[in-house]
Amino acid sequence: MRAEPDETRTDRDGSDSSENSDSEQTGIKAKVMPIVSKVQSSRAVRSLQRFTATSGPILASGLAYQLLFAAFAGIWVGFAIFGSIVSGNIGLRASIITTLDQTIPGLIDDGNGGGAIDPQILLDARILGLAGVIALVGLLVTALGFLNSARSATRQLFDLPPAPENFVLARLRDLGLAVGFGVLIVVSAVLSVVGTQATEFLLELIGIDDSTLARVAGRIVTLAVMFALDAVALAALFRILSEVRIPWRHLRQGVVIGAVGLGLLKVGGSLLLGGASSNPLLASFAVILGLLIWFNFVCQVILITGAWIATSVKDEGVILDDAVFEARLEAARALVREHGMGDSDEDAPRGFFARLKRRFARRA
Repeated sequence: MRAEPDETRTDRDGSDSSENSDSEQTGIKAKVMPIVSKVQSSRAVRSLQRFTATSGPILASGLAYQLLFAAFAGIWVGFAIFGSIVSGNIGLRASIITTLDQTIPGLIDDGNGGGAIDPQILLDARILGLAGVIALVGLLVTALGFLNSARSATRQLFDLPPAPENFVLARLRDLGLAVGFGVLIVVSAVLSVVGTQATEFLLELIGIDDSTLARVAGRIVTLAVMFALDAVALAALFRILSEVRIPWRHLRQGVVIGAVGLGLLKVGGSLLLGGASSNPLLASFAVILGLLIWFNFVCQVILITGAWIATSVKDEGVILDDAVFEARLEAARALVREHGMGDSDEDAPRGFFARLKRRFARRA
């Protein structure tokens, strides 16, 4: 028999290895693509896509900038108004300052020079002075501006136009919500004190006086109160401030996810601020920069929560605004009629001149 040339054998071996490689790649692709498709179709990914498609990161940056100034002005005015009550109650004063520090990490100076505001300055604040008047005007401008921007950003996530409203009534409602948020912080501080003291009393009652266990239990109570505070604030933002009729089951799921995200941010807030202050080039204004970065993350979590709720509502075909839905439906019908695609034109004459004649007839 005649021996097969080495070149032919080499070509066949190369062809076989190439076919094996192609088949392996095809097999891997067949296994991976369903997983990728499933991940892309998940609600989490589609919510992030909605967040980015509606300019969510840019909106969050603008909200963070407004929220930074609103927070400083609001805290000054709040302590100036309730300063006499807070300064006379040492326990409530410490609890409110602790709640503020846990709500906005890095805002209150804890004695190590790491905070932006000295708590003693807050306790000495008075609303009747020049600084108090300036802070009050600044609070009205920045807080109302932030709430108005938050309303617009949230409605944009839900693909809704700005709500028709009376300017004066809308600003009064926003002012009421701002005051409500401040009262909510005070209430959460009171609940935190009561819950911690009740926990310590129960531990002593059952014979457990371990200080470590008491601290852990107190921390759990504080986190639970903060979680409830965040959930209520998010629900008010999406349902009341934005004037979006979100069904309760969708709103409940979204605010729980958002409150968990905000809680994780608060727990890791000190690490974030520490990273910002570790750069020697930023040391002179590291606290303000860290707060701005942290507010940016907070606003992103809020808007991502809104995108999650909007995606959930869209999946079930829920109509959030009847007037907007009817207007868009009528616009779609007009577009169909404009292009001669209505049911009444099925048997009409075809051709350019026939369509032109029908178009002029509709406009007449």
